[in-house]
Amino acid sequence: MTVPTGRRERKKAATRQKIADTALRLFLERGYEAVGIRDVAAEADVAVTTLFSHFASKEALVFERGDEFQQRLTRAVTDRAPGEPLVPALRREVHALVRHCTGDGAAPTWHLIDESPALREYEQSMMLRQAESLAAAMTADPDLGGNATACRAVARFVTAAYSVAREAADPRAAVDEVFHMIEAAWEAGRRAPGEELSRA
Repeated sequence: MTVPTGRRERKKAATRQKIADTALRLFLERGYEAVGIRDVAAEADVAVTTLFSHFASKEALVFERGDEFQQRLTRAVTDRAPGEPLVPALRREVHALVRHCTGDGAAPTWHLIDESPALREYEQSMMLRQAESLAAAMTADPDLGGNATACRAVARFVTAAYSVAREAADPRAAVDEVFHMIEAAWEAGRRAPGEELSRA
């Protein structure tokens, strides 16, 4: 017998995806500013209250996987196998996001975002939330040995990596290049203050 909670969760996920797909289609057809929340709800055949139970704002409809990515980054820290290095775990998650963001048909969505000040502002605030969540997980892990400043700095580099990569001719190579720098920054940030000078 199927557990009812499982059915409910699948139904909720399907409704959420339907709302997001409908919103994006309307935004691309009519323009972001020309479409209201009520338009999306009516087209998706859901109540406005249902829409807001899945998405906190109109902008969130465009970045429908933002919360998922934030959770995945955090779990890349907290669910690592014992002894698994941090940076490769984070790189895998960013590669997955970049594949999603640069897949077939993604270009019109990024054009929509680039043309809308509201969406660009939301993207920046979303990336900051992702970075703060990641930094908190890194700081709380005693095995990592990073101080709070290093964790926050590296977390911001990580969340910015996908936006750099999606604009590159070879997004995958760009992710690897950025993470080469992130790894160097992370190793430097884990050193005790003055350690470099004492070695000189």
